[in-house]
Amino acid sequence: MQIHDLIQGSPEWDQFRLQHFGASEAAAMLGLSKKVKRSELLHMKHTGNPKEFSRWVQENILDYGHEVEALARPMVEQLIGEDLYPVTCSDGGMLSASCDGLTLAGDIAFEHKQWNEELAAAVRAGQLPEDHMPQYQQILLVTGAGKVIFVVSDGTPDRMVHMEVFPDLGWHARIVAGWAQFKQDLETYVPPAVTVEAVGRTPESLPALRIEVTGMVTASNLDLFKEHAIAVFGGINRELKTDQDFADAEKAVKWCGDVEDRLKAAKQHALSQTESIDALFRAIDEISAEARSTRLELDRLVKARKEQIRAEILKEGVDGLAAHLAGLNTRLGKPYMPAVPADFAGAMKGKKTVASLRDAVSTTLANAKIEANAIADRIDANLKTLREQAKDHAFLFADTAQLVLKAPDDCQAVITARISEHKAAEEKRLEAERQRIADEERQKAEAMVRAEQEAAAAEERRRREEAAARQPQAPEPEYRPTLPLAEVRHAAAPAELAQAIAPRTPSLRLGQINERLGFTITADFLSSLGFPPAATDKSAKLYHEADFTRICSAIAQHTIGAGSRFAAQLAA
Repeated sequence: MQIHDLIQGSPEWDQFRLQHFGASEAAAMLGLSKKVKRSELLHMKHTGNPKEFSRWVQENILDYGHEVEALARPMVEQLIGEDLYPVTCSDGGMLSASCDGLTLAGDIAFEHKQWNEELAAAVRAGQLPEDHMPQYQQILLVTGAGKVIFVVSDGTPDRMVHMEVFPDLGWHARIVAGWAQFKQDLETYVPPAVTVEAVGRTPESLPALRIEVTGMVTASNLDLFKEHAIAVFGGINRELKTDQDFADAEKAVKWCGDVEDRLKAAKQHALSQTESIDALFRAIDEISAEARSTRLELDRLVKARKEQIRAEILKEGVDGLAAHLAGLNTRLGKPYMPAVPADFAGAMKGKKTVASLRDAVSTTLANAKIEANAIADRIDANLKTLREQAKDHAFLFADTAQLVLKAPDDCQAVITARISEHKAAEEKRLEAERQRIADEERQKAEAMVRAEQEAAAAEERRRREEAAARQPQAPEPEYRPTLPLAEVRHAAAPAELAQAIAPRTPSLRLGQINERLGFTITADFLSSLGFPPAATDKSAKLYHEADFTRICSAIAQHTIGAGSRFAAQLAA
């Protein structure tokens, strides 16, 4: 808050108010004031005449009753236990507030209105009228105070009511956006042509009509004829039931027509005897007919033109909003803007003058622009979030046009959720791919071990056959091959394993196996591979010579498998 050393009512103060957007003008700016139209405020700010502006403010915005305000201030000071000082301040920019009172700490503001029964009843009920709220919310916005004590009084304790108004962030945003739009409208404002209030006027006055008639009827039985005719007309039967009734009625219709013709002829005969009177009546009838025709024509033209003007003003509002939305879409880069409702027709309802129609439409347009700007700002913020956080995941947001319309927090939540879900799915896919590769490597290793085992078995058979052919000897007990490696691993007990490789006598010592391999292994390791000792000689572990090749294959398979598992871990 910036405090300005100004005396309220001074020329300097008037100039300050003219160059700033005051709290007491906020309701008019938003089109909520019952006293001042938004178009009037635009015109006064545009003219820039401090004296004219000061008179206008005094008449339209400032309340009467500075005296009762001074009487009420001590009572409010007693209420809050602090002194209050009138102050003119601003936010350092265009927004300003002239407070009736502000505490030295700036935490409590005071505003006073002269006693009004309707306003007092609303304050007593704790319901501040909407057309008052903008002023007090702008005071809170500019001063940073924690509350405004709003008082309605006549300066006496008996007629004094008050309520506390607290900051409302929604109103603050509305006021800031409203003044921003007002500033734009002020920059492009073109004053309308000066007009005076329309007052209807009649066409050129006609000369006074003067008629002088001399002469008189010399002979007539009109009275007797009239009496008889009226009696006859009254005696005609109107309750038609029988065929005779209908026949009599049809005859009476024809007779009445004859009577009309006879009367018309008698009138014409009488008028022909007074040619000047006949001409007079014809002239009167012609003038009357022309006046009626002109009246009806003008009435139709007035109604049609009024409807045309209303349609033109309505179209101005619709076109203005459409142009504003197009400009916002240009700013956003794509047509993200939704339709912004603006009830121009409703605003025009009940307005009679062109000026009031234009003011209603322009105020509605300004409020619609404010709402559209807020939507565009929200879209802008959401687009920025998408660019920053989802630039590598644009394919996840095909519905950007709908997503950017959400509240920023909701948009952020959707972005976070979609990216997290995508990363989790991608990690799952990569894990499945790594597992597939590991399974393929394991299958290849197992296939290689099986091939080596088969080759070793074939080589063993070949060597035995060659040895048998070179050194004939007593037939040895039938050789029973050991179980395949996979079956050996799942052997139920060493006894079954021994049976699988019996009956040959074990003679291969563990030390010999280590010497052949060139590295040391243990009996427990061989047991884990499916080769438990076939016998013991003192502390030496003995194995079948025929199993050495299979022992080598099992060690190779174990080594390859360990390498594959380690590679999979590194890939993860």
